[in-house]
Amino acid sequence: MALARLGRSLAGRLHRSIYRPPAPTDYHASVSRPFAPTHTGVCVRGFASLTYNASSMIGHNLEGPLPVHIVKVLDLVVHMNHARPMSTAAASKVPVGARKVGLKVAMMSPGFVYEPYSPRERIPFWKRWFTLSGWRRTKEDIILEMKNAYAVSRLRKKTGYTKNQFYDQALKIYKEVNTLMAHGDTSSLREILTERMHSTIKNELKRRQSMWNSVHWELVEPAVSIRTLRARMIGLDKNDLDKAFIQLTLEFVTKQKFEAYNSKGAVVSGDKSKEVLVKDIWVFERSLFHPGAYWRVCGRITL
Repeated sequence: MALARLGRSLAGRLHRSIYRPPAPTDYHASVSRPFAPTHTGVCVRGFASLTYNASSMIGHNLEGPLPVHIVKVLDLVVHMNHARPMSTAAASKVPVGARKVGLKVAMMSPGFVYEPYSPRERIPFWKRWFTLSGWRRTKEDIILEMKNAYAVSRLRKKTGYTKNQFYDQALKIYKEVNTLMAHGDTSSLREILTERMHSTIKNELKRRQSMWNSVHWELVEPAVSIRTLRARMIGLDKNDLDKAFIQLTLEFVTKQKFEAYNSKGAVVSGDKSKEVLVKDIWVFERSLFHPGAYWRVCGRITL
């Protein structure tokens, strides 16, 4: 009892010196006040971790720390009076018109090339079938082909994919990307490239512009050959097979014309009158679950 009386006496004497903020008039004020900056730092905790600490509050408002025994007595008095967190009462009174808003984050691209293609070393027939290492290699090759087949089957089921139709579309994208790069049109490139690929192309264009003022690029159609090197599916939900991305790696063998100019218009590289045989390996990506999804370039592979 004596301890309690001492605590109440000290609390009464300090009552005039302690500044207590006025009660919040609306819901937003009650939410923002606990996160206001103090002299000891900025509060970055969530609502669940916000607690009332009498000793820290009193010590702050009296412009200096109190003796340890006085702080402990004041803490005891606060708990005896059944003090509750400051934000609890106000936060529970949510205005009638308020509603909870959920944050939805849509992944437009994984941001990487899954299992990038690399050519497999050829092994002789006898080694493949009559050695232990050959059996392991055969098993790996079968697994790779099964992954290819599965990705294409899911793509065909969801989008009606056909190889010839996709090759025509991929060649158009290939031509458009190279044409826009020649013109330095990075804003239009954003529509047919993933975010990461767009950043890579922008950096390449900056380096190119430091050497050449302008370039001429031309594709000689039709393409010499187009073939699929790899097909992969990147699943996002094991319980929903349709929530996935498909990546197809294509090899383009084409004839092109190229010429680069300096600031005075003089030719510094290439010759647009000559056709050059070029081989490129590009990775195309498409979502299986986004409405209106279309093919975009997500990477290039250099062997």
